[in-house]
Amino acid sequence: MDDFQSLVGRLLVAMPGISDPRFEHAVILVCAHERDHAMGLRLDRPAPGVDLKDVLTKLKTEAPDATAHRAVLIGGPVERERGFVLHTDDWLIDDASMAFGQGLAMTGTREALIAMTDPVAGPRRSVLLLGYAGWGEGQLDDELGENVWITTEADADLIFDTDYEAKWSRALGTLGIDPARLSGQSGRA
Repeated sequence: MDDFQSLVGRLLVAMPGISDPRFEHAVILVCAHERDHAMGLRLDRPAPGVDLKDVLTKLKTEAPDATAHRAVLIGGPVERERGFVLHTDDWLIDDASMAFGQGLAMTGTREALIAMTDPVAGPRRSVLLLGYAGWGEGQLDDELGENVWITTEADADLIFDTDYEAKWSRALGTLGIDPARLSGQSGRA
């Protein structure tokens, strides 16, 4: 019997006591999930000391003042030098953008970076992430079975919210869970 269920477009919320400190209090948007792999972007961890203006300047691209202080997120530990623009699907590039979930898309091009700075022609909402979280065959499903993650619906307001400190608590709140009541112990009955 086939019981595989794709989690594309859903959020993974790290449970307390996760054994990998890189994912403590993580909120990850699942962008791809097949039997043999999964890929997601962490939404709650700003890159220290870098903003969108810094990235645009480094790439010798026009960097409007409005891009200063706009956070760049660490999307995960894999390929941290690779950038992804997570955005609403009202702006897409044929053969470069990957639309998924409810009204979301991901694009990894210079054009997407430039579009982020255009309030008229660019996507309504967007964020730049460096790196991603990746799982091999069956790995994410195993972690879910071990209660490392819980899943919840992805909400654009939560995804693009800039209150990174509260994102984990807010994601748990969508499930009616009070983070103060969660135990760092996991187990099976």
